[in-house]
Amino acid sequence: MVPRVSSSSVVRLSRVLKTYRVGSTDVKALDDITLAIPANRFSIVIGASGSGKTTLLNLIGCIDTATDGAVEVCEEDVTRLSDDRLADFRSRHIGFIFQNFSLVPVLTAYENVEYPLILLGMTVASRRQHAMAMLEAVGLAEHAHRFPNELSGGQKQRVAIARALVKRPTLVLADEPTANLDSVTGASIIALMRRVQAELNTTFIFASHDAQLISHADDIFAIRDGALLEHRMETEQ
Repeated sequence: MVPRVSSSSVVRLSRVLKTYRVGSTDVKALDDITLAIPANRFSIVIGASGSGKTTLLNLIGCIDTATDGAVEVCEEDVTRLSDDRLADFRSRHIGFIFQNFSLVPVLTAYENVEYPLILLGMTVASRRQHAMAMLEAVGLAEHAHRFPNELSGGQKQRVAIARALVKRPTLVLADEPTANLDSVTGASIIALMRRVQAELNTTFIFASHDAQLISHADDIFAIRDGALLEHRMETEQ
C-alpha cells in the first residue's frame, strides 16, 4: 500500500524514482519513494552510506530532478519547472547547509552571508541589515569581517547557518551538518539550529547518521538501498 501523503506537508514525494546511467547500466538511487514531510519541524533522513539520503535531499532541494514520479516543495510541483524557474525557486525558498561548510574563501563572514541577498536583488542597506542581524543571531557579529580561514570549524558552520537562513527560506536542507565537528561543537550547532528553527518557523530536513542529531529529530525517515523503510514521529510540537 502506498503511504498517504498529507496535503499540508511542506514536501511531498509520490512514487519517485531516480536512476543514474553508469556506463551501459542504469543504477537505481531511489525506488518508488512516497513520503510527506511536515512543516516547521526537525526531520531527518537516516541510512547507511549509499542508501540514497543525499540523492533525496538533492531532489527536494531542486539540485537534481526525478526520473519518474512527482516532487512537490512548498506547494509547487517542481518536476514541471524549467531549469531557470527551478533556480529562481531554489534561491527564494530553500537554504542549504553543507558538511564541509562550502563558504567562499575570498569572502568575509559578512560577505558570505550577504551573497544570497545580492542574488535576490536587495538594496545595500537592506542587505547589511539582514546579514548583520543573522550574524548576531548566530553569535558571530564580532567576526563579521574575518575570512573563513580565520574561523574555527564551529564558527564556519555558524556562518553557513546564517547564510542559509538570511533570506528567511521556507525550507533548510542540511547534509551531515555536524560530521566535521567535535561532539561539544556539534551539540552547540544543533542547539542553535533548534533555536532558529523555532524562532523563524523554518522546516529543517537533514541527511545524517549522527546519533546526537538524530536524538533531536521530530520525524525520522529511514531508507535503505533507495527504498523508504519507515517513518517515525519522535516528538510532538
